[in-house]
Parts: sequence; C-alpha cells; structure tokens
Amino acid sequence: MNTLKVGDKVPAFSSKDQDGNTINLSDYSGKKLIVFFYPRANTPGCTAEACNLRDNYKELQDADYELLGVSEDSQKKQLNFKNKYEFPFPLLADEDHTVIDAFGVWGLKKFMGKEYDGIHRKTFMIDGDGIVTRVIDKVKTKDHAAQLLD
Repeated sequence: MNTLKVGDKVPAFSSKDQDGNTINLSDYSGKKLIVFFYPRANTPGCTAEACNLRDNYKELQDADYELLGVSEDSQKKQLNFKNKYEFPFPLLADEDHTVIDAFGVWGLKKFMGKEYDGIHRKTFMIDGDGIVTRVIDKVKTKDHAAQLLD
C-alpha cells in the first residue's frame, strides 16, 4: 500500500458520484478539500463517521473545506446511504478503485483474526493546489470533524 503523505501532489482523478455525475479532482482546484475513505456504506462505523461530518458540515464549510466521501460501493448503495442520512456532500462510487488506488488506501487488513484486502479508513486534507496537507490514519468515527478542525 503506497499511501499519499503530507506534501504529496494528489494524482488527477475522475469518478462517478451517487447520482452518476462525474467528479474530477480538478473540480476542486483552488479550494481546500477533505477526502475521506470508508470501507462500506451503511455500516455502523462508516455511518457514525459520515453523520458526524454531516452534523459539522457548516463548521467545515466555514473553514473553507469541501468534502468528498469515497468507498467501493455501487452508485445505488451510495445513493441510498446519502438519501437515508441526508448527506450534503457527494459520495464517490469508486467500484474500479481509481480514487482508492490514487490515494493508496487499499491493502491488507485484519479483523477478528482474519486477514483480507480492503479499504483503510483514512482522511486526507488537500490544499487548493492539490497538495496533501494532513493525513488522518486513526479516524475517530464519532468525533471526526473535531479531528479535522483541530
């Protein structure tokens, strides 16, 4: 797993959101962006994380941040997740791993004694020039916005 680090330039990417719209990194040129990766829509940890970001969305916007959520879920699953919890930010349905691989968040995981490949829950803060300014490896799902605004 070759994860992006602080100071790295984010590779250009293009992916579909929950509505089938194409989202490009270049859409956020000149803007500060938070890209958060989560393993699976509608699971307890991922729901807690995304709802915490939703509940603090105004504060994040006041700090001039845009948000993008990313998982390998289908557009339909992302749409259901977004509608169910009324998320004000797009969720990328990165089924082909374009964005996941660009950020290097796919790799070996361990859970209950089993090893498998999957998405590592990580969040990247990116400046207007597409440079990573911060990486959060240990995401606090119920208090993630506070980590970002810290």
